[in-house]
Amino acid sequence: MVNDGIRARELRLIAANGDQLGVKTRTEALRIAEESNLDLVLVSPNAKPPVAKIMDHGKFRFEQQKKQREARKNQKVINVKEVRLSPTIDQNDFNTKLRNARKFLEKGDKVKASIRFKGRAITHKEIGQKVLDRLAEETADIATVEQKAKMDGRSMFLQLAPKADK
Repeated sequence: MVNDGIRARELRLIAANGDQLGVKTRTEALRIAEESNLDLVLVSPNAKPPVAKIMDHGKFRFEQQKKQREARKNQKVINVKEVRLSPTIDQNDFNTKLRNARKFLEKGDKVKASIRFKGRAITHKEIGQKVLDRLAEETADIATVEQKAKMDGRSMFLQLAPKADK
């Protein structure tokens, strides 16, 4: 709320330099703001009485937008990369998948390891479980298990997240 948009009868007024001016009527506060060629901005509408500050509203909004842009710039986007394994995976194939998973984790992405059971292989879920456990064990130095291995249809999933930087 700015200037004439403020509906409260009495306001606790704060000057542009941060000094408390005390409780003033809305018209008096608007007059003081107008004299200093600034806007009357409602800072805390839920207080008793509401708190208003004399400031340049355009500059204030610009500063807020600038802060939001900086916050967005510093955000880290976390992607979930998938590594597909098979219950009967050979050692060299496993090492390749492990290397890919480590690369993704080092970049800061989460890794979803999945095993798809084909045909009658689903009767031996423990074999797939061992493969996922081995993957989690091999990446234990750089990753934590975010979601333990669980079945979903004919697939088993395990989610790894990179360890937080010390």
